Amino acid sequence: MTWRKKTILLTGASGLVGRALIDDLAAEFDVVCLRHRRSINDVRVSEFSGSFAEPCLGLSPADYAVLAKRVDAIVHAAAATSWKLSPERIREVNTSGATALLGLAEQASAPLYFLSTAFVACPPEKHHSPGAAAYVDSKIEAEAIVREHPAPSVIVRPSIIIGDSLDGRMSQFQGIHAVMGAIMRGQAPMIPMPADALIDFVPLDAVTGVVGKLLRENITAGEFWLTAGDQALSALELLDVCMELAADLGLGTPKPRLIPTEAVDRLILPLLEDSLPPRLAARFKFLLEFASLFQKSGALPNSMSELGFADSVTNKALSRAAYNTLYYWAQGKGLAPTNQKQLA
Repeated sequence: MTWRKKTILLTGASGLVGRALIDDLAAEFDVVCLRHRRSINDVRVSEFSGSFAEPCLGLSPADYAVLAKRVDAIVHAAAATSWKLSPERIREVNTSGATALLGLAEQASAPLYFLSTAFVACPPEKHHSPGAAAYVDSKIEAEAIVREHPAPSVIVRPSIIIGDSLDGRMSQFQGIHAVMGAIMRGQAPMIPMPADALIDFVPLDAVTGVVGKLLRENITAGEFWLTAGDQALSALELLDVCMELAADLGLGTPKPRLIPTEAVDRLILPLLEDSLPPRLAARFKFLLEFASLFQKSGALPNSMSELGFADSVTNKALSRAAYNTLYYWAQGKGLAPTNQKQLA
């Protein structure tokens, strides 16, 4: 009998997690990428253009049958994540993708690994974060679709994803980088969150490590929370990381004030709504939306110890990872030398 590599169908391969998964999986698996518009342009994978909205993912019935026969597992990392999209569009993309890939999983007798978000545990308030709320709601609905389908499936729920824990590298920056960067540059004199709020994030290599473990060990059922849990940094601790790097780079950035969100609603917004310049108003609105989604008074559920990744999400390890990912961001922005090493 001829041995062959297992074939993984990967969606979202041009995104943050998708790119990192290619790096982790390509040597061991035959990775086939379903893309929509952006080409992957990676010789380690094969790719085809398709759409969740079309029958057979946009393939001919014959090609779809060949794909179903070939695929051993499906990793669904694609999603509409932009908060600027309409709630209807976010829901359409995120639920139709789950439905379409479950159909393929059933025909292929292959498990589906669905990447959701840990913030399904505590959806944000719609009045502060309409885009973020729509995204989380769409993931809740998509999870229900996955859970109720007969195809074998695994739900993976990462929280905020930052760069690689050792060097901060990542293919694209996230909203947390915009917030941390604004702090470092002195563009955010006021942060709308209390000092003890928990900011839950996990390094990119921990996320890809978990997905790789699930695939390699053929774990085809379960729901896993990829979070910092009770080890998450507080808003004050994350602010201190930003100020530490700002000091190391000689930026002379003043330390911002942390303001409880309820005080912002009651006192700050009524005064500043009409007086802020449009650019500053937009930045403050973004900070408020970020704070509304990501700050938590209690710890998120956590599966990292169960999965063997507890050391990746200790408070100390996360502080180092946050410094390294912010340093990598600063290098990209020309604020830090490219030949200096991050924290070990």
